Amino acid sequence: MESLRQFSFVSFIALLAYFAFLASAELHVRQFVIQPKPVTRLCRTHQSITVNGQFPGPTLEVRNGDSLAITVVNRARYNISIHWHGIRQLRNPWADGPEYITQCPIRPGQSYTYRFTIEDQEGTLWWHAHSRWLRATVYGALIIYPRLGSPYPFSMPKRDIPILLGEWWDRNPMDVLKQAQFTGAAANVSDAYTINGQPGDLYRCSRAGTIRFPIFPGETVQLRVINAGMNQELFFSVANHQLTVVETDSAYTKPFTTNVIMIGPGQTTNVLITANQRPGRYYMAARAYNSANAPFDNTTTTAILEYVNAPTRRGRGRGQIAPVFPVLPGFNDTATATAFTNRLRYWKRAPVPLQVDENLFFTVGLGLINCANPNNPRCQGPNGTRFAASMNNQSFVLPRSNSVMQAYYQGTPGIFTTDFPPVPPVQFDYTGNVSRGLWQPIKGTKAYKLKFKANVQIVLQDTSIVTPENHPMHLHGYQFYVVGSGFGNFNPRTDPARFNLFDPPERNTIGTPPGGWVAIRFVADNPGAWFMHCHIDSHLGWGLAMVFLVENGRGQLQSVQAPPLDLPRC
Repeated sequence: MESLRQFSFVSFIALLAYFAFLASAELHVRQFVIQPKPVTRLCRTHQSITVNGQFPGPTLEVRNGDSLAITVVNRARYNISIHWHGIRQLRNPWADGPEYITQCPIRPGQSYTYRFTIEDQEGTLWWHAHSRWLRATVYGALIIYPRLGSPYPFSMPKRDIPILLGEWWDRNPMDVLKQAQFTGAAANVSDAYTINGQPGDLYRCSRAGTIRFPIFPGETVQLRVINAGMNQELFFSVANHQLTVVETDSAYTKPFTTNVIMIGPGQTTNVLITANQRPGRYYMAARAYNSANAPFDNTTTTAILEYVNAPTRRGRGRGQIAPVFPVLPGFNDTATATAFTNRLRYWKRAPVPLQVDENLFFTVGLGLINCANPNNPRCQGPNGTRFAASMNNQSFVLPRSNSVMQAYYQGTPGIFTTDFPPVPPVQFDYTGNVSRGLWQPIKGTKAYKLKFKANVQIVLQDTSIVTPENHPMHLHGYQFYVVGSGFGNFNPRTDPARFNLFDPPERNTIGTPPGGWVAIRFVADNPGAWFMHCHIDSHLGWGLAMVFLVENGRGQLQSVQAPPLDLPRC
């Protein structure tokens, strides 16, 4: 009887805690109106696609456990969908957003409500359009605070400052894409990088709009850095100030200090910065890390960290003192980029799968489609070809009559096949001199099936076809552990012995070292259709993507939810 009373008391306390949790969770109801608005940058005004007239779009601030209902109203002239980058969307791929993968796009004049719950996630994520190149201007921060009463695993900063790094074209980005799709050549590079939508005072007509962040002496703030850029990895630094890295991709890390971070498209990095320098004005700046033998935007975007007690000039030249500029790495400084990435560690012992059920090996890289008539205006790639990209020599083609998830759920044939190869169809010296006969991939819409709860390891191997490059690979619906990386060809006999299975960093987007490989592990515990692709959008458009189909487990709690009634129709 006494043990029964103790059990009842413990159960009662657990029930109270559960109801307290439910009471603290909130429902955030928002409306995102997709609409054109005049935006002036670099001396010119463009009708840019915005959310609620804002560029960048609104910041969403929620807590772990909260739910969201975001109604997207499309008043633009393009189809659109919104992806909540890094949100796991457990059993709910219908809210994930990539067009023709988990939904058909929201057409002009129509709307769709994304409904989802934040489940055991906190940190910095973001949202963006997942329809062609609309995310050039349609993006914003998604900040998930811990549950009430749950502290950070580091000293609480005074406040947060979202830093959204982006790219700007001095024309309609959709026209830039359209031209590249017609010619088969690489798209024109951006004309500027931006911080919170502004290029900064190193660009023409941009000094007045330069973002300024006031800070008090001795204050510690958290910079939530997001690379929302379309096609470029970036180095980021703040003059004379150390950055303490505490989180990447909404996963806490063992803190370490650095002068510079490297951040790929799709990635987020939280850093603490303390105002412990002489009162003054200091540039924060970002410019390209270019790992490929390819044209790139070599400009630099800036904002200003401004001490509130910064002195001003006296006498005839009265005014603000010029900001101090940071030392940034060279554009091709792979050593610095690699050293930064290699320092990342999970903040405690990570629950890495130790046994592997699915051992996959994916080559990732570029390719070229040969043209029957090399002088064709649609074949303006190298030597009269069209650019392509692939994984395991499969160049992904988006379906158009239905989404992969809808076809999978409904059993509709003819939309995709499930024969994506687990290894390259042909083995070769991936980072050496590759025979030109292997440069042309096969086009198709291919997926790979995974059993529910399978322990998965993927080795992503860069190739030297066209050019080696750092490809930031993003997996929808999952966080994964980065257990190893290296340069050259992956050696399955010797390299796994060096894997970190104790505290590897947890991420949702990871770059392949240029001319190298990276290994990730995760548990396939989220049923549905989940896109895996390069987050360099020009590469995604060329086909550097595939889909995982994770099967249902047992019972309702291990199965995909039914699709919402307002899911957009194809």
